[in-house]
Amino acid sequence: MPRMLDLIRNSQVPFNLMHSAAHGSLAVPPGETIEILVYLALHHKLFGEQARLTLAGWDEKASLAAAADANTSAEVLGYFISRENLRPVLLPALAENPSVSEESLGEIAVSGSRSTLEALLTSARVMSSPQLLQALQSNDKLRPNELAEIGKRLAALGVSRSVQPHAPEPDASEVDPSDEALEGTIAQYLLENAVELEAEKDKPFQPIGIAHDLPDVEAAVEVEPPVAAATGGASADAAGKSATVATGKSGAAAAIHARKQTPVGNEGRRDSALQRISKLDIKSRIALAMRGSKEDRSILIRDSTRLVATAVLDSPKVSETEVEAFALQKNLLDSVLRAISLKRRFAKNYTIMRNLVYNPRTPVDTSLPLVKGLLIHDLKNLMDNKEVSDTIRKTAVRMYKQRLEKKG
Repeated sequence: MPRMLDLIRNSQVPFNLMHSAAHGSLAVPPGETIEILVYLALHHKLFGEQARLTLAGWDEKASLAAAADANTSAEVLGYFISRENLRPVLLPALAENPSVSEESLGEIAVSGSRSTLEALLTSARVMSSPQLLQALQSNDKLRPNELAEIGKRLAALGVSRSVQPHAPEPDASEVDPSDEALEGTIAQYLLENAVELEAEKDKPFQPIGIAHDLPDVEAAVEVEPPVAAATGGASADAAGKSATVATGKSGAAAAIHARKQTPVGNEGRRDSALQRISKLDIKSRIALAMRGSKEDRSILIRDSTRLVATAVLDSPKVSETEVEAFALQKNLLDSVLRAISLKRRFAKNYTIMRNLVYNPRTPVDTSLPLVKGLLIHDLKNLMDNKEVSDTIRKTAVRMYKQRLEKKG
């Protein structure tokens, strides 16, 4: 008899059972239940959202058993170890599971939070792996004593220094000394995302929400509707406005790897910002996302390549006002909206967090924890927002009633 998971994959399960599957209430073994939930979360449009919510609160004991089992499917382990789905309590088991690749662990070692670091630093596997130790070295949340201990471990393993791949150095004559810190930020970003960067290196510029075939992009931009402001008065600013004619030297001209590709002279100055950006490769777009103007950022935040769009959020030049507008936009990658919520600098801004909840494009697992932080009048507005998911609206209704009861 075929497994329930196989029947679901072949669309041979009736609607009522699919509903039960998304809630984890089918009468199947715990291991298969998790496989079904992960499959739905990743591949099913109708029940994927509910499956992700179910997994987020799934029984800890069953989740740990799956995380520690080397025979657990690669899809389940990949879901558990991904940055957006990682549950800290599962990390020690995942770190010791030989079926979890060092590449996957390396990704979270580079950018993980303090709790992630603390779990990895207690892992025997991590502390005996040169590759993972070098990944940990690049995490700026490490404390001096931890960094020193990693150095000792690497020396004991015969590795005298980090051998991480690194980008070619820019021509020193072309670097403004005042931009040294920014150049370091760009270089570090490229290093931390070297694996994904290599996989995406040939992906051309394609802004989300603008269907065009260059060079006719100016016409497409001119008719693009502006981003609507959220209820509550947050400004959409310049995130949805059309590109204008670029003047002067492009911000990408001094960016790492971008200088030879940036248009120069009269012809380059006549090109629109969108056309200019479309001629850049992925590394140049990342550099421009961090070095460029507000207009450049308003375009690059919509890049369909995740590494480029999220680089905008890492730019020291991006303002909270800009991010307030980004948080409302419906033509951004889900991963960009999730990244906004995870950055401490933006998480302290109430308007940004409120706008994320109001945005129907924001993943439910990101919006849901933010609802509890809304003021009562914003909860009331959210209750009537037909664009957001039923889960968010129902949560807003429940919390609004609780607040009223407390006030009464």
